[in-house]
Amino acid sequence: MSKKKEIIINVALIGGLLLILFILERFLPATSMLFTVLKKGAIYALVAVSMNLLNGFTGLFSLGQAGFMLVGAYTYGVLTIPVAERANVYMYFDGGLIQFALHPIIAIILAGALAGVFAYLIGLPVLRLKSDYLAIATLGFAEIIRAIFQWDKLGPITNGSNLLRSYPSYKSVLFYFVASGICIALIVMMINSTYGRAFKAIRDDEVAAEAMGINLAHHKRIAFVVSSFFAGVSGALLAMYQTSVQAAMFKSAMTYEILLIVVIGGIGSITGSCISAFLFIILSEWLLRFLDTDTYIGSFHVPLLRSGFRKVVFAVIIMIIVLFFRQGIMGTKEFSISGIYHKITGKKKKEVKGGGADE
Repeated sequence: MSKKKEIIINVALIGGLLLILFILERFLPATSMLFTVLKKGAIYALVAVSMNLLNGFTGLFSLGQAGFMLVGAYTYGVLTIPVAERANVYMYFDGGLIQFALHPIIAIILAGALAGVFAYLIGLPVLRLKSDYLAIATLGFAEIIRAIFQWDKLGPITNGSNLLRSYPSYKSVLFYFVASGICIALIVMMINSTYGRAFKAIRDDEVAAEAMGINLAHHKRIAFVVSSFFAGVSGALLAMYQTSVQAAMFKSAMTYEILLIVVIGGIGSITGSCISAFLFIILSEWLLRFLDTDTYIGSFHVPLLRSGFRKVVFAVIIMIIVLFFRQGIMGTKEFSISGIYHKITGKKKKEVKGGGADE
C-alpha cells in the first residue's frame, strides 16, 4: 500500500469516527454513560501517551505525571473563572488575587506551558538521577506540589484546600477527542523526528548515544518538558470534564493508574496506550459497576457482590492481561492500516530510498 493511500484511509477513518460521535451526540442524552467513558478515555489516552514518551521512548522512569496534571488543572481553573463568580469561589480569600478571565483554549495552552516550566525547573537537578532514584524524586515532587497548592498562604490564587469551580467547560465529546487527538498527533510527529530517534538511542544505550554526539542532558530535558506539557494539557481537560478541581484528587494513585495503562498497552507503543486507556476506563467506570451493588434473587443474597468487589475483579483482569501479554497488548508495535493490509494480502513492504513500495 502506498503512503498516499494509507494517509487517505487514515483521514477517512478519523473523519468517520468524528461523524459517528457527532451523530451519537444528537441522539443520546448528554448524561449517557457512554459519553462519560469516551471523554475520560480521551483524557487518559493523552496523559498515558505523554508518560510513554518519557518512560517508553526515552527510558526515563518518571512518576510525576499526577503533579503536572495538577498544575495544568489549577492553571486552567484559576485563569478561566468568570470575574463575577470569583467572590463566591474565593469566599475565604476576599475574592482571590486574580481578577480576570481568559478564553478556555488560551488557558489550556497556558496550563501546559506552566507545567512545562515546572518540569524544566525540577528537571535541572532530578534528571541527573537514573532508574528508581528518578522515579522516587519525581513522585516526591508530585506530592510536594499537591501539598503546596493546598497551602492557605497561596489561597488567594489556588483557593487553598477548597474547590475551584464555576469555570467554563465544553460538554461535547468531540472537543475532548479533537483536543487529545491533536496533542497525540504532535507527540507522534516528535517521536518520528530526529529528536525521537535521539530519545530512542538514549533509551537503548546512553553510552553509545553520547558517543554518536547526542547531548544526553539536553535531550532528556526536552523529553521531560514536552511530556509534562501534555500532562498539563490533560490536567486542564480533566478539570474541564469534572467541572471542579481540588488538589486532594491528584494523589500518587493517579500516577500509578496512568503507569498501569502504559504497561498494559505496551511500553513504547502509542496506539497501545490509547487502546489500554479506553479499556481501563470502560472496565473501571462502566462495565464492572454492577459488582459494587448488593444483588438479591428473591430473598437470596448473591455472595461477593458488594461495595469494593469491583476492584477485586478489576485487579484479577489486569493480572490475566499481564500474564498473557508480557509486553502489553501492543508491545512495541503500532496499529496501522498498512500493517493490516500486508497481513491480509501477504505482501511485504520493500524498503526503498525515499519511501516504501509494495512488492
